[in-house]
Amino acid sequence: MTLTPLVYWAQRHGEMYLRVALTDAQNIDVCVRENVLQFRAQGHGAKGQNEYEFTLEFLLPVKPEVSHRSTQRQVNITVQKEQHGWWDRLTSQQRKPAFLTPDFDRWLDESDAETEIREKEEKRNKMKASTHKEEGFVSLKTVFLFVYNLVQFIAFAWIFVNMTVRLFIFGQDSLFDTFNTISDVMFFCQILAAVEVLNAAFGVVRTGVVPTLIQVVGRNFILFIIFGSLEQMHNKPVVFFVFYLWSAIEIFRYPFYMLGCLDMEWKTLTWLRYTIWIPLYPLGVLAEAVAVIQSIPIFDKTKLFSIPLPKVIGTSINFSYVLHVYLVLMFLGLFINFRHLYKQRTRRFRTKKRKTN
Repeated sequence: MTLTPLVYWAQRHGEMYLRVALTDAQNIDVCVRENVLQFRAQGHGAKGQNEYEFTLEFLLPVKPEVSHRSTQRQVNITVQKEQHGWWDRLTSQQRKPAFLTPDFDRWLDESDAETEIREKEEKRNKMKASTHKEEGFVSLKTVFLFVYNLVQFIAFAWIFVNMTVRLFIFGQDSLFDTFNTISDVMFFCQILAAVEVLNAAFGVVRTGVVPTLIQVVGRNFILFIIFGSLEQMHNKPVVFFVFYLWSAIEIFRYPFYMLGCLDMEWKTLTWLRYTIWIPLYPLGVLAEAVAVIQSIPIFDKTKLFSIPLPKVIGTSINFSYVLHVYLVLMFLGLFINFRHLYKQRTRRFRTKKRKTN
């Protein structure tokens, strides 16, 4: 004896929706031949666990392609109408089959369906307009980011190559005049680096604002306050090590970002960008700390940036106190940035492993 499942139906102007009340359906066979849909499957229906089937002859022509999706509770079938329009009923026969009933969860009248189409069309048009705007913004943003990273790469590459060549030619003597030969370009790079904070703050790039701010402010503090304001620091060898470590990191970071703007990747460069900072970043912070420690006696002697107090107190707050606090904050910032960079590296290579697998 053939068992028939309970079937719910609803329609739109272009589709017919059927919902077969069959739990844990197996061996599902659904096809449309000559405008007749045939369904057969095994599952748990009104008569328990059995094989169920039914046949429907549609009122008007439908396309032979039919899609279905089985869930734990039911089988959802979608049939495309040959021509868009609203049907008075589902089947060609006047009398509705006993197993067929309206699906009130999805049921719409013709006027409601037209409203739904209109709303979908308006939403689609808004999305298209938004996409066009976004594409224009993305292209403009891409050009901006590419040019910015290119300029920074050229500048830091010049610094790195210049310092390397001078080291080979002049040896240790090159350590003492680094500031006089390199500082102008380094000033340019670090002033321009403020753009990276704005990019992070306004969502131009997806990165944390705090780690970016820590790095930019920290470097500019060393460059402008420690090196720039004290002539006694200009001929210190520590300037060479700070500049060299900074540039050694950036000559890999900025080309990586440049390729990212073009949706390109060079695996070796990717590995270097996410790995080279592990030894260089702590060394750079250590060199910066040495520079701060060497500057403290100079600030004590010159009273530069000291904060005068009323004569009643008869003293002033020396800037060296600020430097002592800054040393503590520097290593706190090292911890924050190191953790941020390590998470970036882990996330990057975990994603690549998943893609490979």
